[in-house]
Amino acid sequence: MNYIFLGKGFEEIEAITTIDLLRRANIPLTTVSVDPDLVVEGAHGVKVIADKLFGNVKFHDAEMLIVPGGQHKMGEHEGMCDLLIRHNAHDGLIAAICMAPSILGDLGILDGKQATCYPGFESHLGASYLGGLVVESQNIITAKGPGLTADFAFTIIEKLASAEIADSVYDAAQY
Repeated sequence: MNYIFLGKGFEEIEAITTIDLLRRANIPLTTVSVDPDLVVEGAHGVKVIADKLFGNVKFHDAEMLIVPGGQHKMGEHEGMCDLLIRHNAHDGLIAAICMAPSILGDLGILDGKQATCYPGFESHLGASYLGGLVVESQNIITAKGPGLTADFAFTIIEKLASAEIADSVYDAAQY
C-alpha cells in the first residue's frame, strides 16, 4: 500500500492531483489525516475526507509514503516523522513536493542524496539541494512545487508501476 498524508493547510493541487493520477494508474493509495479529524482543510479552503486517521494505520505494508507541501505543520507530527525515518532506514520509497522536502532534510533523510524543493526552503536540504524540477535520488522523489505536480505524480507512477502505465495515464489525461 502507498500512503499520502494530509494536514490542515496542505497544498490542494499537490495532494489531489497526485491522488487522482495514482488512482487512474490503479496504484493502491490511502489518504491519511495527520489531524485528529478525517476532514482536512487545504490551504485554499478545499475540504477533503481522508480515508484513515494516522493513529488507525499500522503502515506495515507501506511501499511509498507521499508528503505534499502546503502551509501545514506536518513536520511537527512526531508519528509521521518517526515513520518517515524508519521507512527510509529500510530504503522504503518516499516522495515529497514543494516545502515537504524540507521535512525530509530536517530529519536527515536526504543525507547523501539529491533533492529539490520550493524556493526559500533550500537551506533545509543542505548539501542535498540540487535544484531542478523533479529529482529522483535513490529511494527519494522530490519536486519543486505545485506547477510540477503532474510530473511528480508521473514519476511516482513510473517508480511504483512502469513507464508504460505512466505513459497510458499521461495520454488519457491529455497531458
